[in-house]
Amino acid sequence: MSAPAPAAAAALDILEFLASRGEPVPAATISRALDLPRSSVYHLLTVLTGRGYVTHLADEHRYGLGVAAYELGAAYPRQAGLARLARGPLDRLVAATGHNAHLAVLHGHDVLYVLEQRAPGGPHLVSDVGVRLPATLTATGLAMLAALPAGQVRALFPDRGSFVQRDGRGVTSPRALRSALQQVRQRGYAVEDSLVTAGLSSVAQAVLDHTGHPVAAVALTWLSPGGDGATTAAQAAAVRATALDLTHRIKGRPA
Repeated sequence: MSAPAPAAAAALDILEFLASRGEPVPAATISRALDLPRSSVYHLLTVLTGRGYVTHLADEHRYGLGVAAYELGAAYPRQAGLARLARGPLDRLVAATGHNAHLAVLHGHDVLYVLEQRAPGGPHLVSDVGVRLPATLTATGLAMLAALPAGQVRALFPDRGSFVQRDGRGVTSPRALRSALQQVRQRGYAVEDSLVTAGLSSVAQAVLDHTGHPVAAVALTWLSPGGDGATTAAQAAAVRATALDLTHRIKGRPA
């Protein structure tokens, strides 16, 4: 018996294939990999592009995941209880470091904070549960963006108009964002110092699903005027361990 709703199944196959690739790919590659007629692939890509689940990079004749796919992915951990799953690990992170910890997901150009565990006497943070902040201004946002393929980052931030600054600081262009994300990858974690709130520093690490896609990021924030390299490295090690724990808990693939 043939599978019900074959077009729906093929569309999901395309999305899963794009999610598994490190870069956007040509339609012919999708057709060969999935053994689908090229005409059907183009038709489905047109529909998915129109709904925002796929982005067409016309100059490169390639296709990658679109913003709607990110929003769908960001909704999953909230509904499936990733915040509840993260509560214990974040509690232990706070106890071990004495600093505030939080969990955020990527939502379009922004990060959405879904969990905050505050240390006794810790500073009040603007990153309370339900708050959205521009992804490029936060450690959590940079950590997740650094884990995305370059083509997908371009789709989210195609030009200077895509960026938000705070007090004249922050990433201002796609080129500057590429440089910032390369630094995150080389360092192994994202940092932010006094950009969201003066006198507070943060480090963050992405939580990855089974395809290596960032579904969330764990961050630690502390009072550190001017930043302190040794302190930052120590906090980053603790954050990395917590993010890896959560990655394993959701059966994800570590970087």
